[in-house]
Amino acid sequence: MLVSAKEMINKAHEGHYAIGAFNINNLEWIKSILTACEEMKSPVILGVSEGAGKYMCGFKNVVEMVKNVHDYLKITIPVAIHLDHGTYEGAKACIEAGFTSVMFDGSHYPFEENLEKSKELIALAHSKGISIECEVGGIGGEEDGTISMGELADPKECAIIANLGVDFLAAGIGNIHGVYPKDWKGLNFDRLAEIQKSTNGKPLVLHGGSGIPQEQVKKAITLGVSKVNVNTELQLVFAAATRNYIEAGKDKEGKGYDPRKLLKPGCDAIINQVKEMIKMFGSDNKAF
Repeated sequence: MLVSAKEMINKAHEGHYAIGAFNINNLEWIKSILTACEEMKSPVILGVSEGAGKYMCGFKNVVEMVKNVHDYLKITIPVAIHLDHGTYEGAKACIEAGFTSVMFDGSHYPFEENLEKSKELIALAHSKGISIECEVGGIGGEEDGTISMGELADPKECAIIANLGVDFLAAGIGNIHGVYPKDWKGLNFDRLAEIQKSTNGKPLVLHGGSGIPQEQVKKAITLGVSKVNVNTELQLVFAAATRNYIEAGKDKEGKGYDPRKLLKPGCDAIINQVKEMIKMFGSDNKAF
């Protein structure tokens, strides 16, 4: 069932587990992630970047693709379609297109501008029954052209945004997008604890979930993280499985070049990876 992410996130926060927000990029990603989550009986958030939305021919097409795959596979778990790192204009467009959840990333604006835009979009999303996430502090790396050095979020600013009524909050705690470098210093748990305290227990979001050591992810969940974003890790396992298939010459055996066969190892790899991450997040058998 397609739902707002608010209830699943609140239940995760109360139950001290996290919901995986797995980014989708095409039909294969949608099908694979939904298949894995249905098997694990885990609620799921399907994240869509604005770049991926364009690649999939527009936000309305994304919604229709998810709905059709969801219905065809007879999915019974709660599913949210969520804009990831959305612009002000992108968040409005996704609300209009039928997304059930959106993120407005105003972290690159001066704080007062981030505050005003967040306030407006929170009111708009809630008027439509849509959940909304906002961001304070920078998530390191690059996401759809937005580059950040990974600034730690200010707990006071987090509290101000939280008091606007945002449903869950993304806050920079040393996490980055993409592959983590060897000299990465790890998550700043002291700052995470400060943010959770300053926001009076608001559900928090860990972006850049690919490649963070399991023990750090689990510790972050105990400190208030209720949503973990994953994209790069699925792309890497998909690419590796596809490469192995081709290097083994299987695309030259029979009709191994058929896209349905060529892409299957990558899709299976996504399914297996999602299932493993669901276990790590603790969201298995939490569908309601």
